[in-house]
Amino acid sequence: MTHDGGRIDRRAARVLLLDPDGRVLMLHGWDPARPSHTYWFTVGGGVEPGETLLDAAVRELFEETGLLFAAADLVGPVRSDTVSFPFDGSWFSQEQSFFVARAVSTAVDLSRLNEVEQGCIDEARWWSVDALSSSGERFYPPDLPSLLREVA
Repeated sequence: MTHDGGRIDRRAARVLLLDPDGRVLMLHGWDPARPSHTYWFTVGGGVEPGETLLDAAVRELFEETGLLFAAADLVGPVRSDTVSFPFDGSWFSQEQSFFVARAVSTAVDLSRLNEVEQGCIDEARWWSVDALSSSGERFYPPDLPSLLREVA
């Protein structure tokens, strides 16, 4: 992670975690600096020093869901892009890569969230492509339904 004039550059591994019915796990949260700005987002997070994208994806899956995957269980990256967004008073430029993982169970454990995440994540929910498309809720990435159809 590097800082550039108030902007934080970081790499992230994101995971499209699919259940046996093809639904994707989304976490619900908000920006601590703008608590009314709520949204749903995929599992994942920043790559730590010395980690590969795949290592980060496996670690984030465990921390954010309690589900343990081996690197060989993940497919991808199925997409890589760069996004910019504000979070907690800072502006981020995030180079992110998406992996696909398939869960055999829908039981999720949020108890391993870090301190920041505990303060701004309140729910995990499995979403079908159709439910996401028709929800009217804010979610990231905004083209998630089409990405899910591509990887289905």
